[in-house]
Amino acid sequence: LSATEDNLDWALAMEADRMVNSRVSREDLDSEMTVVRNEFELGENNPGAVLFQRVQQLAFVWHNYGNPIIGERADIEKVPIEKLQAFYRTWYQPDNAVLLVAGHFDEARMLERVARHFGAVPKPARALPTFYTDEPTQDGERSVTLQRVGDQQMVVALYRAMAGSHPDYPALDVLVQVLGDTPTGRLHRALVQKGIASSTWGAERQLHDPGYMYFGAQLSKDMDLGRAQQALISVVEDVARNKITAEELERSRTRLLNDIERAQLDSGQLVRALSENAAIGDWRLFFLYRDQLRKVTVADVQRVAEHYLKRANRVVGLFVPSEHPERAEIPPTPDVAAELANYQGGERVRLGEAFDPSPQNIEARLVRRTAANGIKLALLPKQTRGGRVVAHLALHWGDEKTLMNREVACEFAGEMLLRGTKKRSRSELKEAFDKLNARVSVSAEGATVEVRSENLLPALALVAEALREPSFPPAEFEELKRATLTGTQAQLSDPAANAEVRLTRHLERYPVGHRNYTPTIEERLAWIRKTTLNDAESCYRELIGATGADFSAVGEFEPDALARALEELFGPWRSPYPFTRVPYRYFDRPAVEDQVITPDKANAVLRGGENVQMRDDHADFPALLLANYLLGGTSSARLAERVREKEGLSYSTGSSFGASPLDESAWFRLSAIFAPQNRSRVETAIREEIARAVKGGFTAEEVAAGKKGLLAQRRLARTQDRALASRITSYLFLGRSFAWDTDLESKIAALTPAQVNAALAKYIDPSKLSLVVAGDFKK
Repeated sequence: LSATEDNLDWALAMEADRMVNSRVSREDLDSEMTVVRNEFELGENNPGAVLFQRVQQLAFVWHNYGNPIIGERADIEKVPIEKLQAFYRTWYQPDNAVLLVAGHFDEARMLERVARHFGAVPKPARALPTFYTDEPTQDGERSVTLQRVGDQQMVVALYRAMAGSHPDYPALDVLVQVLGDTPTGRLHRALVQKGIASSTWGAERQLHDPGYMYFGAQLSKDMDLGRAQQALISVVEDVARNKITAEELERSRTRLLNDIERAQLDSGQLVRALSENAAIGDWRLFFLYRDQLRKVTVADVQRVAEHYLKRANRVVGLFVPSEHPERAEIPPTPDVAAELANYQGGERVRLGEAFDPSPQNIEARLVRRTAANGIKLALLPKQTRGGRVVAHLALHWGDEKTLMNREVACEFAGEMLLRGTKKRSRSELKEAFDKLNARVSVSAEGATVEVRSENLLPALALVAEALREPSFPPAEFEELKRATLTGTQAQLSDPAANAEVRLTRHLERYPVGHRNYTPTIEERLAWIRKTTLNDAESCYRELIGATGADFSAVGEFEPDALARALEELFGPWRSPYPFTRVPYRYFDRPAVEDQVITPDKANAVLRGGENVQMRDDHADFPALLLANYLLGGTSSARLAERVREKEGLSYSTGSSFGASPLDESAWFRLSAIFAPQNRSRVETAIREEIARAVKGGFTAEEVAAGKKGLLAQRRLARTQDRALASRITSYLFLGRSFAWDTDLESKIAALTPAQVNAALAKYIDPSKLSLVVAGDFKK
């Protein structure tokens, strides 16, 4: 939330009040039970999540870590209110809470506020319960097989390990990176690059009590699951013979330390990290872990690997007895207080300036340039936390004719840019970015870089290398193609993907092969299968270049030096074919009600909407933007209040509205998730709320609160440097300044209820609303 005096007081007062004064009533349980059950059903739609849940339950037979956090369906449906109330009174107390506040505020005043609001909360008389169940040492391999409808295969192997506060935990983290990283990890090289699996991964859970690490592989339906399982286990448990190397340690350590540094530079990430460590035992463990990670040796990683990566400590599937079972003794949870008794912490991250995110201030501080080859630059120098810079490059290429029937080929061309250059392999390129601690995304549409100021120019040089000198390695292309096929095949049984595709194909009627055409999932699979490496290279060679590109940067840098570097890096890179923008069209489409049957899916999805003939500079755009915000733009909007809060039918319900800045093509869209048996109730509730808003409008109180919320949301968005850089780049293409934001927000602030209600009634026609649902409605 915005760090105003009123907001801070309100948030602290609310949290202090609901810590001990929430109602937790029977009627709240009755309405929320179905919402939480719908959330449970959403998880049941994901075979991978369910498979891992089963594996975790086998790994922890006695400890509560074996129980899913959300519970089982019967628990959700039958839990007595008295149990919830007792849980609330026991755990929601000041002696069991850690308060973390991050952002822009005065420290002394914040401490005074905290004391004022939370100091009045009485200390409870009860003592916190203690837990006494330790999971016994596992005495043999365990296994489980999950059989459900789906379009992909997976294998997961889990190994129990020490508590998150144990001194060996950083070594375990390095081990997981060595085995599970993409593309440098051992699993990726042994399974993905050899065509045994589409993708692999490794992860761990840093928990208060002894936890676990796990490794997995994803396969398409035509791959050999048994071969993949054998290969995965062989790679993971072969560490005793195939020793960890110093190079693997340093590469993994660098990435983990980069993650820590990035978390320290982002208030939201830092708060979450400190909160997680507080749950493990103490928030300072975040910094102790960092210090311990810097000292990890190859011997430490090897010792941890050999101690825990044993067959007897493995959970993959069915139980397999052994005549000579192995044991992996788990150390007890350390005494965190003793471990941290003399801990002093490390260096502090330099803070940024108190930046004013108003459109007027942003526009006043922007430095604009135009390079010799037409690249437009808009640069916003400002002090940032840790001296970070976000830079964004947008490329514009092709036209309607040259892009026809090339969607997958050009998509693959962009995906291949970070998979190897004429100077470096994919792994070498990733390691070069890691050494700069650069967070980078590159595609055919351009690139985004987030990096410390001193590394900005070297990072941009690497981006230029990726964009201008791709090598298109055949093995990497085949790996990309397999992974894309597997991911797309998974959509065949996914309700959300099916509903989205079906609705878009109805509302947007572009010809087959057009840049804006939406293929069926089956069509896309066919396109992927027939696309060749030569197709991807041809798209790159014939179309992509930097002529007329747009570039923005936000953070700490010297504008003239950055402009000169961009001229050198991208100035000579001319587009081989002139760019002509492919416009969007408005389609006047009739209403439809449609359904897609996706068997064996516990959660159903609704997508809906209609088209509006409008650009974002239309006189009615501000009013319609606010009308959508009030109807379905927030968790307190009318749709959510009706479908979730009042009727308890959906975990997530809302609407969105947007308009093209260049074409008379706007869209109003709806979304909801729900249990299949509640389909008619959800559809009725949504239609009734839209009709009620169109006919009766919004109250003066709703409009006043909505204006305040929408303007605060827009202001908050401008405090996020990554999003701000992207907006600046888009404004370069549109020829806009931030005066446009000033004008739009002044119009929003001046809106009356009559204007908002008239816009909604004029442009949103309930009789033209299309709804598509997807789920298992045959049950």
